[in-house]
Amino acid sequence: MAQAQGTKMKTNKIKSKSKIKRSVGDQIIQVIIYLGVGGFALLTLLPFVYVIAGSFATEKELTERAFFLFPKEFSLNAYNYIISSGDIFHGLKNSIFVAVAGTAINMFFTTTFAYAVSRKKFKLRNFGLNMVLITMLFSGGMIPNYLLISNLGLLNSFWALLLPGAINAFNLIIVKNFFQEIPSELEEAAKIDGCNDISIFYKIILPLSKPVLASISLFYAVSHWNDYFNAMIYITDQKKEVVQIALRRIIFMAGGIDLSGESIDYGIFGAPPEKAVKMAATVVATIPILLVYPFIQKYFTQGVMVGAVKG
Repeated sequence: MAQAQGTKMKTNKIKSKSKIKRSVGDQIIQVIIYLGVGGFALLTLLPFVYVIAGSFATEKELTERAFFLFPKEFSLNAYNYIISSGDIFHGLKNSIFVAVAGTAINMFFTTTFAYAVSRKKFKLRNFGLNMVLITMLFSGGMIPNYLLISNLGLLNSFWALLLPGAINAFNLIIVKNFFQEIPSELEEAAKIDGCNDISIFYKIILPLSKPVLASISLFYAVSHWNDYFNAMIYITDQKKEVVQIALRRIIFMAGGIDLSGESIDYGIFGAPPEKAVKMAATVVATIPILLVYPFIQKYFTQGVMVGAVKG
């Protein structure tokens, strides 16, 4: 017992000696840094809080008050208007499908291509990598892309949103650099055990690359979720509209503008709260993708920094 207490006292002494003693000036600077970072974080958070509060406010309060964080009168009129038509649910379903399927396609082509060009023994490594990097500098343009999608018979199809841009050059470079940092001894040991390149890729490379895979998956998912222009050009069927297009039409109708250019008659109930509808649409389009962040936050910084800095 006495020996245990003596050991504990020695451990505490070692810990106390190992602590770095900071001067009063260093502590003041640290407090200032924390206050500055906290203030900056608060400034970035306030607009989101205002949008959420405004989506639950009345049109009168939004007109009279320039900025507020809590509405005086709680109202669900904006959300009731968005939900009433039912288009928002079709848009959310289509956006979730495009984000999930598109991310899966992106990750498959990006990881397989990155693994190939990260192997020094691959003879066409430089050629394949340069072909992808060219896309960062040159683009065919909107009209050639539309003609290509039309000639392939992909118009008014989800494939028009999934196949183009299957590989992002920037994301490919990050994944390639991460793969190159994995020790080649692991690959050699796996080959001795009888594994081929496909087995090495799926059983060794991918399990060791969870940080970068989570980060790049988030990049692709956010890109698909926010894709508005391609969906507006290539999709004409209202049942296949993504959530951004559905919300665009709802916002136009709330402002009394039909997409055909004609004015809308709302009848005896009057026009819906236009400003609140815009804020509610922003919340509906933002919240689903924000829910993904907590699950991959621990991988995010590690995956991007390792793949971007080392190489």
